[in-house]
Amino acid sequence: MIQAGLNDLAGYAGPATEGTMSDHFISMVELAKFNGIRVVLASLTPICDCYTNQTARRPQGRIIGMNGWLKAYAARGGSVYLDYYSALAEGRNMKKEYTVDGLLPNDAGYEVMAALAEKAIAEALR
Repeated sequence: MIQAGLNDLAGYAGPATEGTMSDHFISMVELAKFNGIRVVLASLTPICDCYTNQTARRPQGRIIGMNGWLKAYAARGGSVYLDYYSALAEGRNMKKEYTVDGLLPNDAGYEVMAALAEKAIAEALR
């Protein structure tokens, strides 16, 4: 399972564009497949400004755009796409009951994610 990108969008490791981010995902997927590993590509999770300003560094439109790319890339390449975003979001925001800071899921959020991850992994192993 590959899940990455929110901190890349924030630029903590330097400037990141959708192009450089997609190149990183492509590299990870190709390396996994070369080694016989089935791939689950997980969406970036939603964020909210419900506690602190998260959207300034991680614009919601870029998250949605990257998730669209991930879904299409998974379909083209035969990977499973795991949509955490839809399960955790209300509109474009993470549901407040699933986060403690607007960025990271809390225990309730991880419970939702765990069930989805188990299902996606089982699908990849079929």
